[in-house]
Amino acid sequence: MGQITSQLGQLFVQSIPTIVLVLFLVVFLKRLFFRPLSRTLEAREQATTGALKEARQQADRAEAKWKEYEKAIHAARQDIYHRREEARHKFVHERDSKIQAARGRAEAMVNDAQADLEKQTTMAKSELAPAVDSLAAEMTVGLFAPHISGRGPGGAEA
Repeated sequence: MGQITSQLGQLFVQSIPTIVLVLFLVVFLKRLFFRPLSRTLEAREQATTGALKEARQQADRAEAKWKEYEKAIHAARQDIYHRREEARHKFVHERDSKIQAARGRAEAMVNDAQADLEKQTTMAKSELAPAVDSLAAEMTVGLFAPHISGRGPGGAEA
């Protein structure tokens, strides 16, 4: 057993430079490789996370703008619809007013024509009234008076 212990001691003494070299490499690699590498990976993680956050924020802003534009378009369409309805109502009102005025003028013309016609009828009756009496008398005499010419009653030849 003494021999094993002495061999282990020799092996330990021979391995000290290797152990020191490994410890030196660990410290050296930690400082010069792993720390910069971990900082780079963290920066990359931060940049990726930040870019994702920024992209989400931009998407949210774009969605808000989209909703704002939708509202504006809806409001503009409503305004156009109301203006069109107002114009249509105004046009219908003006058209109805013109139709009523034309009806009034036509009714006045018809009334004037009827009054003129009645006046003319009255004048014609008053002018014809004396002639009617004389024509009636002539017709009565002509129909019922005996004629000397040899005609029979009613003026027919016998």
